[in-house]
Formats: sequence, structure tokens, C-alpha cells
Amino acid sequence: MAGVGLAGPAGTAAAAEDAAVQPAAVGATPAVAWGACESDVLAGVPADQVKFYSCARYRVPIDHDNASLGTIDIALLKRAARTPAKRVGSLFLNPGGPGGPGLTLPIAGEAIFRPQVLDRFDLIGFDPRGVGASNPLRCFTTQEDADEVFGAQVGVPLSRAEISKTLASYRDYGRFCRNNAGSLLNHMSTKDVVRDLDTLRAAVGDRKLTYVGFSYGTLIGSTYAAMFPKQSRAIVIDGNVDPALRTSDGVEYDRERAQGFEISLDGFLKRCDQVGAKCAFSDGDPRAKFDELREYLRKQPITLPGADPLDISGFTGGVSSALYSPASFARLAEELQTLYTAIHPAGAQTQVVPATPLKVITPNKRGLADRNPDSPYTGDDSYFAVNCSDKPFRIDQAEVPDIAAKWERESRTFGRYQAFADTAACPVWPVKRPDAYRGPWRARTDVPVVVVGNYYDPATQYRFAQRMAAELGNTRLLSVDAFGHCILGDALGVDQAVADYLTDLEVPASGQVFQPNVQPF
Repeated sequence: MAGVGLAGPAGTAAAAEDAAVQPAAVGATPAVAWGACESDVLAGVPADQVKFYSCARYRVPIDHDNASLGTIDIALLKRAARTPAKRVGSLFLNPGGPGGPGLTLPIAGEAIFRPQVLDRFDLIGFDPRGVGASNPLRCFTTQEDADEVFGAQVGVPLSRAEISKTLASYRDYGRFCRNNAGSLLNHMSTKDVVRDLDTLRAAVGDRKLTYVGFSYGTLIGSTYAAMFPKQSRAIVIDGNVDPALRTSDGVEYDRERAQGFEISLDGFLKRCDQVGAKCAFSDGDPRAKFDELREYLRKQPITLPGADPLDISGFTGGVSSALYSPASFARLAEELQTLYTAIHPAGAQTQVVPATPLKVITPNKRGLADRNPDSPYTGDDSYFAVNCSDKPFRIDQAEVPDIAAKWERESRTFGRYQAFADTAACPVWPVKRPDAYRGPWRARTDVPVVVVGNYYDPATQYRFAQRMAAELGNTRLLSVDAFGHCILGDALGVDQAVADYLTDLEVPASGQVFQPNVQPF
């Protein structure tokens, strides 16, 4: 494993003083009142481990600058430190999204962290405002309305009719949100989440924040470090966004996101070619075969025996999702070969691959579920509520078809797919002047922020991690020669460096490149 040597502890008096988190001043912020968790929250937790868990709800203002708007409750779950006598403090976690529910993330603690972290920290998961159990932001009152809106959206719209229908559905979505979501809709930016987090930090008794965030959670971590540098103890961010670009130019940010997926896909196809028979799609030229398959699906769907037709939208979405996890690469290769075989006459392939049901690449079924038309809507609409607050799109929605065509020329597989997401939705989102944090990003924290980035991360390309490290300034970038989105728990060298940093403020040396525990195929 490459480069696992570490530098010594941070050499400042402040860092030494804060190696153990100091309690907040008594009475400064009302304390969290922890109690028993509902049984469904702890589903799957072994009986002998239930004693470590407690739950709470904590009230925060909808608008931290205007108490008259009322309050919401944030749902919290704590997994207590296993060695209380050596407890450092609380470790807050966020899984990303935006809109990812983080309440139960501490239950997965063993899969993410080295034992010393579980021994010495209370792991705290929470659903951010508007998400999951924390006053979910809802744009619909019935599932029927949601199905009608979402069912009109085409992931990769090619015809004029598909494009028009998809753009109209986003306009409808915005109208439903304006009518139904209430005052919380205007207070869903990452800045709002970070102010909640700072309140929660004080409410659990920590003078400084210790935090690990993944994907979108890296924007929460970087925003916290920039807004509250002197309240930042140790911050680890894995699968990084480019905070300056994301909060200044949503169009360019999403264009570069599409490029990141293309880099990851190209890496997957090259690795498939390198490993030969271990990859079911390796017979012939995987890149040429993939491109042929994609272009075929742009013209007509593929229907396998006993399956629904697979169109270009289902194909693109399935490949996109599979690139998040290297553990799915072997299955993705099998399904690509099954589809490739389906568009060629029998005997054209020397390699025979059994036609198994598709599990990774599947037809789109959004909006087609058989529900009671008047059943309550139980989802939440936090994804666009956060992204359309944070990411400025200074375009008219009518420009999206031309943008999609341009992106498609440079990112053939994912360009159009990316354009018909946030870039199509946010120009017609009903929040026009969100209170978002847009810098400065220079973080004058006492201890460097640890930034972790995979070379072939599809959703947050490696260049974003490099930019995150540069924009915050006081950082250590840990690079991993790995596929997939985020890496903590899957690269022992990184995991140990992060554990030493979190527990003892031992700052990793610069310029390290690590390897994952397991390679694809």
C-alpha cells in the first residue's frame, strides 16, 4: 500500500489544547435530550449493541435570522463511544445527496471507521432539515400528483416531444413546490444546514466540531470550515465537490460533472480490456462495443426475453449508478455483454454469456407504481430544494436543449443526461433569492482539513478534490488510485490516517497516494 507514513501531531498550542473536545458553556445552548430510539430506527442492530444507541429531536429555527417564521425539529441518532473513559467527543456524519438521510449512518460505523474511532467518539447521525425524519420538505400532497410530474420526465430526451415534455414537467414541479412546500422552501441552502450543525455541535456539549462528510456532505464540511473556522476541530471530506464552482456557476459545474462520469466510464472500459476474461465484456474492444450499444439504444430500445424494453434513459441511468460502486463492475460487464449479444445475430460472438435478468441496468419505471391515487405523498423534495438554492443557473430554461446538445458532443454518454437534471430544473425553481453561502472559501482552521479523492470518482471527479484542497487552503489531500464514489472504509491506509487524525489530530503527510483494499474484477 503506497505512502502510509504520517507526520507528527499538529504543532500548535491550539491543536494540542483541543485534542479533547471541551464542553460548551453551561446554558449557552439548550442540551440535546437523548432518549430511547424507535425499534424501526434500530432495525438490524444486534440485541447486545442496542445499549449504545439513543435518539433525540432538536428544535432549530426555520430562519436563523428571523425567529418569527417558526421552528422545525432535527432528528438525531447517537452511537455512544465504546470506551467512555477515553472519549474525545462527538463525531457528526453526513452521507451526501443532497437529501440523503443520515440518521442511521452511525449504525454502519464498523464499515466506515477503524476501531479506535468507534472507541473514542459518539457517532452522531442526523437527517438535515427538510430530509427524512427532519420535517421533510414536500411539494406534493398526493402520490398521484408526484407520479404525474415525475412520470413525464425523460432522463435522456432526444425527440422534440420528449424534450418539451421533460422541460414542462420541471415547470409543473416548481409550481407544486411553490404552492405546497411552505416557508421552509426558502431556507434549504447548505448555509442553513451548516447553521443547524453549529447549533447541534454546541447542544451536544462540544466546543469544536468533529465531522466526516461524503459527496454533497463535503460541501457541508467545507462551508462549516469557512464559516466557523475557529469552531472546527477535525473535518474529513470524502468524494469532494468543487465548492467555489458549485456555488458560483451551476451550468459549468454540471458540465464538468458529466465529464467526470465520462472519465470514470472510460477507466472502467480500459480496466475491463486489461483484465481480459475476468471481465465479461472484454471480448473484442470494450470501448467500441459500448459506443455501438449506446448508439443503438439512441435509435430503439432493446427487449430481452421476459423483460420490459430498455431505452437509452434506463441504460444511461443504470451505467451511471453502477459506476458509483466498483463491487458492481463485474455485474455491469455481464449485463453490457448480454445487451451487446442481443443486438447481434447468434454466432457473432465467440464468448457465450448467459442471458441473466438485468439488475444493474434496468428499464425506467418511475411514475408507474400501482398506488391508490389519493395515497399521501411520503417522499421529500430536498434534492432540488438544496441544489437550486446553492447552485446559481443564470440561464433561461429555453436554453437547455442547446446546452444539452453542446454537452453531448463532448460527453457523449452523460452530457444530455446531466443537462436534463439540475440545469433543466433550477431555472424554473420558485426560490429566486436564496440565502446561500458563496465564499470566501479560505478556511483558517487550527488543524488542516483532510480532503479525500478517488482518481476515477464518477460523481465528483478527482479534479474537484484538488480544487477543494486548494480553495480551502489549510488542507491535506489524500489521493486514492481507485474507482467509485467515496472510499472511506475501503482503503486501509486512508482509514488509518483518518482515524489517527480524528482521534489524536495527527495530520497526514502531503502528497500521499493510497490503494483500495480490493480492485475491480
